[in-house]
Amino acid sequence: MRIAIDAMGGDHAPEATVQGAVLAAKEWSDTEIILVGDETKIKAFLTEQPPNMKIVHATEMIEPDDEPVKAVRRKKDSSMVVAGRLVKQREADAFISAGNTGALMTTALLIVGRMKGIERPALAPMIPTVDGAGVLALDLGANMDATPEQLVQYAIMGSIYRNIVHGVAKPRIGLLNVGTEAMKGNELTKAAYPLLEQAHIHFIGNVESRDILQAKCDVIVCDGFAGNIMLKSIEGAASTIFSALKTEFTKSWLTKIAALIVKPGLSQFKNKMDYAEHGAAPLLGVDGLVMKSHGSSNAVAVKNAVRQARIAVQNDLVRSISAEISNGSEM
Repeated sequence: MRIAIDAMGGDHAPEATVQGAVLAAKEWSDTEIILVGDETKIKAFLTEQPPNMKIVHATEMIEPDDEPVKAVRRKKDSSMVVAGRLVKQREADAFISAGNTGALMTTALLIVGRMKGIERPALAPMIPTVDGAGVLALDLGANMDATPEQLVQYAIMGSIYRNIVHGVAKPRIGLLNVGTEAMKGNELTKAAYPLLEQAHIHFIGNVESRDILQAKCDVIVCDGFAGNIMLKSIEGAASTIFSALKTEFTKSWLTKIAALIVKPGLSQFKNKMDYAEHGAAPLLGVDGLVMKSHGSSNAVAVKNAVRQARIAVQNDLVRSISAEISNGSEM
């Protein structure tokens, strides 16, 4: 198995990327880790190189503020494009990047290619939940608009991913909406609801965003506009709450004592909600395994992204989704 990593993508690259890649290479000796990027910069943080790791040199990198389409077309020797090309040419089984999200999606479409039968790929990150199981959400930003038929494709891909990668036997699929009643919502959700009922999935109906963290479903389906707003709202609320708690617990010696008492429980809860545990979000619907890590990924997050990629490759995720879509099971 060969997994390519965009060594230059992310807020803490290449240091965190290289460190995470080394951790992964040591953990899984049966997997070849391919670091793609500026060889000199990579080696500056590579204190040791496991035998199952190699470097593929790339002279350019795509910056966070680069315009996605122009960057991918002009920077043909960027670490992201070169890594995508490795997947396209079947020289790597998967490709992971924490870099520019728009550029990664463009690379996936222009370089790796869209899966036959899929109208639009979907970005599918895990949203942490209080029980630790998480909810797979798609689409959360790859496409701002979607058709009812595309939402059904998202649901099918999400169901397969949760089953294959996370071992959920019969994933519960929910449709993000403003109410639980079948006829609630806008024209998109109203049209998608009956199609989801007919699909070969375990559709449980509409789910409100306030119920996501309570794990009322295993997969939540939505268009990229609503999904991205939901994700950013949850991230913002979590960040604000933890920041406010820190302020309150450091106000006086009495609150500091109280903080020591509750610290184990708070730490455990914070770990449940930590993006690093989930590693990366797959871009489902691409004819190759492409995964997007959080921009601020640390070494642990990179390692966990490799773990996710390994499971997906071992269980032939891409072919499973392709077969299901080709069979027309969404109708």
